[in-house]
Amino acid sequence: MFRRRLNLNFFQRARQLLWPRSGWLRSTHYLLHRIRRLPGTPYAIAGGFACGAAVSFTPFVGLHFVMAALLAWAMRCSILASAIGTAVGNPWTFPFIWVWVYNLGNWMGAGEATRSADSMDFGAQFAAMMEAFLRADFAYHWNIAWPVLWPMLAGGIPTAIVVWFVFYLPLREAIAAYQHRRPHLRAPRQRRGKLETKP
Repeated sequence: MFRRRLNLNFFQRARQLLWPRSGWLRSTHYLLHRIRRLPGTPYAIAGGFACGAAVSFTPFVGLHFVMAALLAWAMRCSILASAIGTAVGNPWTFPFIWVWVYNLGNWMGAGEATRSADSMDFGAQFAAMMEAFLRADFAYHWNIAWPVLWPMLAGGIPTAIVVWFVFYLPLREAIAAYQHRRPHLRAPRQRRGKLETKP
């Protein structure tokens, strides 16, 4: 369903991620169209997408696909829709997400608020965390990474809950309306196809 006729190389994929060839508005319309046509109930599709969007607001970068799939599975939602929903977290939105959840966590009292979010390079922080994880440097995670992750996690959990409902409620209504309308949209095309095949 989602395969391309021509496969993109690495650099083309990176460019598409940062700036889609068709533009963000058209790409968003295309994505919504694909979501509506996924198999499943309105709850399963909308709930799955909402799971992917919600986990994008957690600081566990690199695990969003897995977390979204597990959450969707636990809620009996579409795992495929959850993978699509993780697109809410992307190179354009992550900087705003990270600043928001970090500041919210500090406001909630989770962090010491010794460093302002504006002065932090979250991208470099996450890259350093991944390198430390690969070389099993758990002291780094406890002493340096955790003071950053803890306020982000504290701010990310309530944000993720709100984001889940923000995406789920309108998507469920839109998908239910589309699925109700779809048989009526197919009928004229099927009638035209039968007329064209008649000798």
